[in-house]
Amino acid sequence: MAAPAAAPTALKRTPLYDLHRELGAKLIDFGGWEMPVQYAGILEEHRAVRERVGLFDVSHMGELELRGEGALAALQRLTCNDVARLTDGRIHYSAMLTERGTFVDDVLVYRRGADSYLVVVNASNTPKDFAWARRNAGDRVRIEDRSDAYALIAVQGPASAGLMRRVSAPDPSDLPYYGFREATAVCGATALVSRTGYTGEDGFEVYCRPADAERIFRGLLAEGKSDGVAPCGLGARDTLRLEAKMALYGNDIDDTVTPWEADLAWIVKMGKGDFIGRDALAAQKQAGVARKLAGFEMVDRGIARHGYPAKTPAGAGVVTSGTHSPTLGKPIGLALLPTAAGAVGSEFDVDIRGRDARARVIPTPFYKRPDARRDPS
Repeated sequence: MAAPAAAPTALKRTPLYDLHRELGAKLIDFGGWEMPVQYAGILEEHRAVRERVGLFDVSHMGELELRGEGALAALQRLTCNDVARLTDGRIHYSAMLTERGTFVDDVLVYRRGADSYLVVVNASNTPKDFAWARRNAGDRVRIEDRSDAYALIAVQGPASAGLMRRVSAPDPSDLPYYGFREATAVCGATALVSRTGYTGEDGFEVYCRPADAERIFRGLLAEGKSDGVAPCGLGARDTLRLEAKMALYGNDIDDTVTPWEADLAWIVKMGKGDFIGRDALAAQKQAGVARKLAGFEMVDRGIARHGYPAKTPAGAGVVTSGTHSPTLGKPIGLALLPTAAGAVGSEFDVDIRGRDARARVIPTPFYKRPDARRDPS
């Protein structure tokens, strides 16, 4: 007699779930969370962010808090960027790596004080990251998974600063890129506001109590009507981040890929001292990196999707992300290719469901806003 089938696991929901339904969102299973993939449509939402302002519910992201006199030393060991270079109120992009130099996760590190940090991790990785960090951090730091204490709303687009200025006190539009301020009132609720995002546009992320999330989201929608604000789902978030060549864990990076291979050498500070994965990265750099993430456009018709085989004169590769770019009006993607095949202008074939389609390596990011400012770390 066959064993009874396991009961399906209930999807997690953010504090904005009921509002998403009210606004007519199409909801999907995203890493165990019931999240909006789109409202009016991916193309319309993508354009809203590029041209005006869009709102995203990203409350599924995880937040780890590290406190204590050993917090800085712990993060220096746990991450590959140089945390000692951060000052209070500043953020940098970084990664936690395995001993093999591959990604445990990519993260944002917020310095609240000399002995207090907030680390933002990818939603589906939160339990794994928390356990890994506690296992490797030492005993002079307290690490807590505080994900349930935060809701997170992203306000993205060229009109985002004007919108945030009207609903916030103090005005957060003076924040530098990758800067943040706590105890900011947003639509009357206390929040941490950072000048960060995952879209390639100017924008802010608002960390608030879950009980305040709907109030803030509704307030931003109401105040942003004159700006053409739009609620946006994960579909547009993916096309926006790919145009800006922002890596997606599980697609472009994972525990088989190193920062050298992912074209993220700028987040690795080999001179800062020891950290987990450093020896492996040093060895790979000395031996030479055999493959690297490259951007491409399709020459032939078709869209290359994640996991499609890439065929180059130098050997096999694989597509990690691919879509039709609404901004550029053509199919684009990222692929891990043999290093010798990754030069700009090189061509290769993508196996699209049994049919070879020609692709060409092009410079990245595919899209860069005119006033773009890079993370100074």
